[in-house]
Amino acid sequence: MGTMQPTSDDVNLKFLKGILIMQAQATAQIAAENPVKWQPSAPEKTQLYTFMREAEKISGQRFADYDAFWRWSVSDKETFWSKVWDDFKIIGDKGNTVFAAGKHFQEGRFFPDSKINFAENLLRRKDDTPALVFKGENKVERSLSWKQLYDQVSETRQALQKLGVTKGDRVAGYLPNMPETIVAMLAATSLGAIWSSASPDFGVQGVLDRFGQIEPKVLFVVDGYYYNGKEIDCRDKVKDVMGKLPSLKATVVVQYVKSDISGLNGAVTFDALRQPFRAEEITFERFDFNTPVFIMFSSGTTGIPKCIVHGAGGTLIQLVKEHRLHCDIRPEDRVFYFTTCGWMMWQWLVVNLASEATLLLFDGSPFYPDGYALFDYVGRYECSVFGTSAKYIDALRTGGVNVADRLELSSVRLITSTGSPLSHEGFDYVYDAIFPTAQLASISGGTDIVSCFVLGNPISPVYRGEIQGPGLGLDVDVFDDNGKPMAAGKGELVCKTPFPSMPVSFWNDADGSKFNKAYFERFANIWCHGDYCEWTPHRGLIIHGRSDATLNPGGVRIGTAEIYRIVEQNPEIKESIAIGQDWQGDVRVVLFVVMQPGHQLSEPLMAKLKKAIRDQASPRHVPAKIIAVADIPRTKSGKITELAVRDVVHGREIKNTEALANPESLAFYKDLPELKD
Repeated sequence: MGTMQPTSDDVNLKFLKGILIMQAQATAQIAAENPVKWQPSAPEKTQLYTFMREAEKISGQRFADYDAFWRWSVSDKETFWSKVWDDFKIIGDKGNTVFAAGKHFQEGRFFPDSKINFAENLLRRKDDTPALVFKGENKVERSLSWKQLYDQVSETRQALQKLGVTKGDRVAGYLPNMPETIVAMLAATSLGAIWSSASPDFGVQGVLDRFGQIEPKVLFVVDGYYYNGKEIDCRDKVKDVMGKLPSLKATVVVQYVKSDISGLNGAVTFDALRQPFRAEEITFERFDFNTPVFIMFSSGTTGIPKCIVHGAGGTLIQLVKEHRLHCDIRPEDRVFYFTTCGWMMWQWLVVNLASEATLLLFDGSPFYPDGYALFDYVGRYECSVFGTSAKYIDALRTGGVNVADRLELSSVRLITSTGSPLSHEGFDYVYDAIFPTAQLASISGGTDIVSCFVLGNPISPVYRGEIQGPGLGLDVDVFDDNGKPMAAGKGELVCKTPFPSMPVSFWNDADGSKFNKAYFERFANIWCHGDYCEWTPHRGLIIHGRSDATLNPGGVRIGTAEIYRIVEQNPEIKESIAIGQDWQGDVRVVLFVVMQPGHQLSEPLMAKLKKAIRDQASPRHVPAKIIAVADIPRTKSGKITELAVRDVVHGREIKNTEALANPESLAFYKDLPELKD
C-alpha cells in the first residue's frame, strides 16, 4: 500500500489545532503574569451593586458578576439607559422613547424626543460648600463655592447674551485648567452654544488649525501661565490669534499673570465682562438630546485636526454613568484629574459636577518643584479620586519617586490611568510606591467618544496589567481581520451597536463621508475604534497600542505596547518608541530609545534588550535596529506618536507639527545612516 497523502481538510485541521494551542498558551501566560492586585472590601456598599440588584428585579434575572450584568446592559439597552436617567436624576424632559434604531449604526438615536440643558445638570447646587478648588504652579490656591460658581455663570451668561451668542454659536477657550474656564464653558452651553478649547501651550498655528475651522463668535484667553518655575507670557500669541479669526465678536482675557492687556486691542477682561451684570436665577432653555455641546479635535499629527462634534445628552448621560457606576463618585467626593483643556479628560473631569462632587483643578508642571507636587496638593484636600496618564506614572517610576514613603494618602480610594496602556510594571509601582490600598482602574476610550469603552468597576478584582472590563451599555468586542469575534488573541477593539456618546457628526462634513471613513470603513456597520487589544481569561482587556501604529513584520501584527513594556523595565532606558520601517519588500521593527542620564546605548545593552524582547514577547518582536535618540515626539496631551516618527523615517512630510508638544524632536529621526542598511 502507498503512503496516504494528507487532504486539505487534514492540513486545515492541523493548522486550526496549532492556532488553538497557541491561543491556549497565550491565555495561560496572561493568567500567570496577572495576579490580583486589589479586591473590593465592601462591594455591596457601591452604587453599582445597588443599581445591579435593582436591575435584577426589573429584568427577572440574577447577575452573578459584573460580566453578567454588562451583558444584560447591552442586550436590553433601553431598560438600562432609562434606569441611568432615572436613578441619577438627569434634569430634563425624558420623553417616551429611549432608543430609536436607524438603518445604519450612526443613525441610531437615544432619547430622541427628550429635552435637556447640559449646564443645568452641572449646576445642581447653590450652597457654600466648595465646587472648585484651584492650584496654580505659582502657589496660588483659591476656590469657588457652588453658589459662587452659579453666580459667575449667571453673570457671564448675561454678558454672552448681550454679545449675541445663541444656540449653535461657537465659544472657544484658549485657557489653562482653571475655574474661569469652567465658568465660561457653563455660561456658553447654558445658552445652547458649543464650547471648544485648547490649552495655552498650543502655538498660534495649532490654535488656528482648530478654531479657524469652527469660527468662534467669542474667544476666552489667558494672558499667561506658569510652567516648571517659569512665567510664560501669552499676549503675543493671543494678539496673533485674534487677528486671524475674523469670526470673533469679542475676546475675553483672564488675567492670571499680567495686568496689562493694552496691546490686545478690543479685548476685555473677564472681570470687566461680568461687571455690568448682577447674578440672577438662570432660566435654562432645554434643547434636543443631540444638540451639540462640545467640538473636540483629533490629534492632527497627520493633517488638519478633525473637528468631532459631541451632543449634550449623550456626553452627559454616558459620563454620569461612568462616574456614578464605574467610579462610585458621590457628592462628598473630591475628584482630581491631571489634564489640560486640550485633552478630553478635561470634559471627563468637569462633568463630575453633575454628580455634585468637588473638582480639584491644577495648572502647571506635575514635576515642579519635584515629583511630589500633585500628591502634596491632593493630599491636602483629601482627594477621593486621582486621575492621571500612564506616561506620568512611568515617569515617576523611572524617576524613583516613592510617594508612600513620604505621604499618607488614605483618602484616595480610586486612581485612574489613561492616555496610553499602563504597563504591568506600572501596576506594581502604583501599589508599591503610591497608593497601596486604592483601586487602580486603567481606562481607555478617547476624544472620539468623550468617554471610555473599557474601564474599571468597584465590585470586581483588579488584575495586574489588565483593564477590568467593558463599559456598561457599550457592546464592546474584539474582532479578527475578517470581522469575527475573538474569545482570545489580539485583534481590533470594536463596538457592535450604537451608544449614547458617539459623535453627532464631524464639523464641515455635510455628507458624513469623513465620519464614516473614520469609524465604519474597516467593518460594515460596526464601530472600529483603532485600538489593538485582547480579552483576558478574567474578561478584562489588555490594549497593545493603536492599530495604526501596529507593527507588521512578516505579516504578523505586533502591538508596540508589548515592546515598550519590556524595554522600559531596564534602568538604563528612560523611554522608547518603535515603528515599522519598510525594508526589502517587508517591514522591519526599529526601536528608538531615550537613555537615562549617565547611560549610553552599548552593544551589550542592545544584546540584552533583544534577548529580553525575544524571551518575553517573541522573535518577531525583536527590533532589527536599536537607535538612541534625545527625545520622542508627543502630542499636546502627552501621547507618543509613532506615526510622526514613521513618516519622518520614510521621508514623508509631517503636515501638522503644531499638533506636537515638541516638534523639534522630529529632527532626531531624519536621514539616519543606521536605517540605510
